[in-house]
Amino acid sequence: MKTSIFYSPNYLIITLILFTLSGNLIAQNEDDILKRTKSDTTDTQLNMDAVYNRPALTINKAPVSIGGYLEANSIYAVEDGLTEGLSFQARRLTLFLSASINKRIKFLTEVEFEEGGKEIAIEFAAMDISFDPLLNLRGGIILNPIGAFNQNHDGPKWEFVERPDVAVKLLPATFSNAGFGMYGKTNTGDWIIGYEAYLSNGFDNSIINNSKDRTSLSSVKENEERFEENFSGDPLITTKLAIGNRNIGEVGFSYMGGTYNRVMEDGLQIDEKNRRVDVFAIDLSTTIESTGTYIVGEGAYVWVDVPKTFTQQFGDKQAGFFLDVVQPVLQKKMFGWENASLNVSARTDYVDFNIGNFTQTNTNIGDDLIAVTPSISFRPSPATVLRLNYRYQWQNDILNNPATKTATWYLGFSTYF
Repeated sequence: MKTSIFYSPNYLIITLILFTLSGNLIAQNEDDILKRTKSDTTDTQLNMDAVYNRPALTINKAPVSIGGYLEANSIYAVEDGLTEGLSFQARRLTLFLSASINKRIKFLTEVEFEEGGKEIAIEFAAMDISFDPLLNLRGGIILNPIGAFNQNHDGPKWEFVERPDVAVKLLPATFSNAGFGMYGKTNTGDWIIGYEAYLSNGFDNSIINNSKDRTSLSSVKENEERFEENFSGDPLITTKLAIGNRNIGEVGFSYMGGTYNRVMEDGLQIDEKNRRVDVFAIDLSTTIESTGTYIVGEGAYVWVDVPKTFTQQFGDKQAGFFLDVVQPVLQKKMFGWENASLNVSARTDYVDFNIGNFTQTNTNIGDDLIAVTPSISFRPSPATVLRLNYRYQWQNDILNNPATKTATWYLGFSTYF
């Protein structure tokens, strides 16, 4: 569940804003007013640039650009021979608004509507001030740069309907917080180096006190107050170093850590010590030039200081990864689209929610999953993807009983607009 930001009056405000913008177009030549801002296709881009590297429209000479993307799909799942039949899902509608406020000062916000508007959230809303390519300040609601997917999560960029398990089940993507920090990058020859460092609000006791009955970092997203108050009182630190090469690809190393509990509340001691959560992640992406094969993946390891009074179903160590391999089959003019492509892809997901052995029996603790997902996707343009996925998942419970097997078909699309 995401933080609810808007209520009924705000729907009216959004409607009025869009109506006002559209009103400026009446009785005017569209080509003179609307101009598509191209996403940056230079070879000096890193994952950290994903929040601004999106297609958008500018209106006349207005300083504001607008864009977004839509995701929808059908789903048919069978779990251990049982099915609830065919369903259709309106996954998300996301709107971008960006503005150049002044020289080297810019603003961007990302508002996401999920499940037909059931959940509405501000995922990103930050002002950037640039002093130098190596020194940029950012403050507001930021995307914590842990791994690569959390910042580079737009649906049209991926060949798969579901987001990677390591990103949404182990890590809490998309994970944003109120915070402040800096970032920058430089390049020399074929090499590009970038960094990010932020202080933000962080986790709370929900990671060990939740409905999942396991250690779950993603449960923090149910805390609707994290944009106003830092539960522990200590800032969450998130840092990342990214190294890219124009001929090889990109690798990123990121860390996120901080206190998630309170020791004192209203003058009373409620815990014996500060308890930490620490996450290390590595991500990579590369393209094999001779075949056009695109490979992208991410892995993460999580440490949580779980109180000794909790049972062993709450793991103090967790890990997971995903790996996508995308192979273009056809890239040419098709059905009247000049830059169309047909791709075949495969994804592997793995998450272990509880690494270790039971103290009584010294046998392995279960609570893990593995999934494989082959995909066929058609792109009439790079900004739009039609995708057919088949996902097969094995999930073990904590006692390592025979795995629950789930087979799922997805047929869907995602497009920027």
